[in-house]
Amino acid sequence: MFENEPATTALLLVAAGLLLLFSVAFSRPSERIGIPVVLVFLLIGLLVGSRLPEHFVDFDLAFRIGTVGLVLILFDGGLNTPFRQVRQYLAPASVLATLTVVGTAVMVALTARLLGLGWTEAFLLGAIVSSTDAAAVFSSLRGSGVQLRRKVGATLELESGLNDPMAVILTLTLTAQLLEGGPFDPLALGIDVLLQLVIGLIVGLAVGWIGTRILDHIRVPAAGLYPALTLALALLAFGLPTLFMGSGFLAVYVAALMLGNRRLPYRSGILRVHDAMAWLGQITMFLVLGLLAVPEMLAASAVKGLLLALALALVARPLMVMLSLWPFGYKARESGFVGWVGLRGAVPILLATFPVLAGVPGAQELFHLVFFVVVVNALIPGATVRWAVKLFKVEQGGLQRPTPVIEVNAIDHLPVQIISFRLDPAAMVTGNRAGSLPLPQGADILLLVRGKEALAVRDDTVLQADDHVHVMLRPEHKRSVELLFGLREED
Repeated sequence: MFENEPATTALLLVAAGLLLLFSVAFSRPSERIGIPVVLVFLLIGLLVGSRLPEHFVDFDLAFRIGTVGLVLILFDGGLNTPFRQVRQYLAPASVLATLTVVGTAVMVALTARLLGLGWTEAFLLGAIVSSTDAAAVFSSLRGSGVQLRRKVGATLELESGLNDPMAVILTLTLTAQLLEGGPFDPLALGIDVLLQLVIGLIVGLAVGWIGTRILDHIRVPAAGLYPALTLALALLAFGLPTLFMGSGFLAVYVAALMLGNRRLPYRSGILRVHDAMAWLGQITMFLVLGLLAVPEMLAASAVKGLLLALALALVARPLMVMLSLWPFGYKARESGFVGWVGLRGAVPILLATFPVLAGVPGAQELFHLVFFVVVVNALIPGATVRWAVKLFKVEQGGLQRPTPVIEVNAIDHLPVQIISFRLDPAAMVTGNRAGSLPLPQGADILLLVRGKEALAVRDDTVLQADDHVHVMLRPEHKRSVELLFGLREED
């Protein structure tokens, strides 16, 4: 075997590089024509997999790669979720992540039973496709170019980050049920679910708390080591509770929430690295899972898969979301949008590999049925995000805060922030001289960008509509400065 090296390794690296290159290159055209970018990664994997020898199909390796990819995605999502959103929308998101997942699984299982599957197989299928996918939801919302109302966007992102543990627990339990062949015990299932969630929550809080203390007190010799430190915390957050029968996915998201809402050293660099790792994990996960599918078996699953996907997207998910959000005062159009944009992605396909690895009879057919459901579900709701935003009228008014054109890492340990604004014509400061602005003590305008020109700000500089203004301030003055510069409160 050694005599084939390094040619074999070089060939594998060339193949991996080409797959990544094609996936990234096709992401922009897919966005323009309305196809979710994650689906492009999946279909490229399917196309390449159909040309590979059978021994390249490795469910064990795909499961491990998919697990790591999902950990990276959930950690990145938690880092970018403001704790204010968590406090406000945790209750409805938690209901969606638990009761809605269970209800959706039951409704899909009933449809699968009508299509000829046995009861346990039907419930296993329902559990696998019951949760929304963090990767698909995050990428579709951020890549759609729309700015959702905070209530709707925060609920969707929180739900997609929290509901994977429930689907994982249901899938593992029902897979064990199929192997044991005993009677179904809903009480034992409920206790198992609660235990895994509690362990995951406790470990996630512990890793997050310890991580904040480490980042506060440890100084590393290079800024590039901070992302390595946070990556280590992400891996520990998943691995530790999993070893003790807890939910590692919940722990990862909770730990990231705690870290992301604290003052991190070199915060912008850490977030940028984790965003890149999440995208790399997402691309790799979808490509590898796409390699597992056999086109002939997908074609055989087409009719059942299409009916199940339509039942999931048009009936089960919207109905359960409407029932779950009604007690929290959500408007019908808000619940309708949340119900429609509940995208499935690599997570159901990843979960469908577990029955295959466990040796469940008929697991290969179940895997391809899930694969087909995911593809159809990504095409129907996923390709209509912009249309759904207009139909349900959930787009936020006002101007979106621009991406900062300056970045300062040296102030990470100082009690100040730099915030960017794009001035609305109706903003209080528009048309006024910079020197006459009633800025709080310690706040100051650092830079003004007008068109493609950067301007130094003097007392006689007049602020104009569409100016990009970068303001340094103390955190306790953030709200008053936002009101002064005209940022609207999100609905």
